[in-house]
Amino acid sequence: MTPPTARTWARRGHTPVIRVRGRSHRRISIAALACYKHGERTRLIYRPRRHVDHREGGRRSFTWTDYRDLLIDAHQQLGAPIVLVWDNLNVHKDRRMRQFIDTHDWISCYFLPAYAPDLNPVEGIWSLLRRSSQINTAFTDPDHLMRTLRHGLRQIQYRSSLVDGCLAETNLTLATPRPQPQ
Repeated sequence: MTPPTARTWARRGHTPVIRVRGRSHRRISIAALACYKHGERTRLIYRPRRHVDHREGGRRSFTWTDYRDLLIDAHQQLGAPIVLVWDNLNVHKDRRMRQFIDTHDWISCYFLPAYAPDLNPVEGIWSLLRRSSQINTAFTDPDHLMRTLRHGLRQIQYRSSLVDGCLAETNLTLATPRPQPQ
């Protein structure tokens, strides 16, 4: 992962150059759920995953079973039904994922419009993560990156006002007003 850069410097008249070693073929993915409920503290449930080198037959991203397991864990932690508001990632729309959602009455699923990251509160979480724990960091190995990700996500998780701010930034509300009969 190429680290984001917040500040750099160079002599006047010279363009700053930041050298980054070649890219690794290892890949780390994170899935997260921002959980909101009226009258309760906002929760962030996440799962980072380190993938095997894809050239050795490994996958480069989460599978539908990884998302399924995350939903089951979230349901157990929250002890309540889940209303998913998902973006249009192909794994979210996978036939097997749809079957799983349709066979469980504790999940309702809605999809955001295409190309609408500004309506997805989790995109704000990724922005906070990149701007806080990853800024100006050159990771020495995948374990260092994984530790830093977990630490950064834990910091966001413990400050529920940050997760609330990500929802506020979308201008979405938790409950929509019911149409009044005319």
